Amino acid sequence: MKRLTVEEFRQAAKMPLTVVLDDVRSMHNVGSVLRTADAFRVERVCLCGITGVPPHAEIHKTALGAEDSVAWKHYATALEAVEELKREGVTVLAVEQAEGSTMLSDCHARPDGRYAVVLGNEVKGVNQRVVDACDGCIEIPQLGTKHSLNVSVAAGIVIYQFFQQLTPSV
Repeated sequence: MKRLTVEEFRQAAKMPLTVVLDDVRSMHNVGSVLRTADAFRVERVCLCGITGVPPHAEIHKTALGAEDSVAWKHYATALEAVEELKREGVTVLAVEQAEGSTMLSDCHARPDGRYAVVLGNEVKGVNQRVVDACDGCIEIPQLGTKHSLNVSVAAGIVIYQFFQQLTPSV
């Protein structure tokens, strides 16, 4: 299957995308996001606020070792992470249904850009102060009766969209 070792993964080129988790309660969601981040070689994951951090058995249950390969860092708040990313020149986008949001299909990442996406709490979404600090909002179109997705599912959809735009030769 030509899978990388953890050390080879750490040395490999990464997609210029950071995932920020804002107060995500479920350790399973954290593990799933780390595993998806590994699959698409996301640059790093910011675990913020009450979001659980490795090592943790419940994270490992879904991450299956991705907590060892993917670079991650804990921040006291997602706002702190967003401010640091913006100082680094990263375009930060909240994944949230908001007035003026851009549909994900209409979001066009530049191959020379650096991006971060912020995903929020399973019930409350992305904190409004964090949304306000972002460069914009992207929204996943939904046609059913529900108006939200599981945070790890939403992360997978958004990460894949950026993967398609930022790594077209893969």
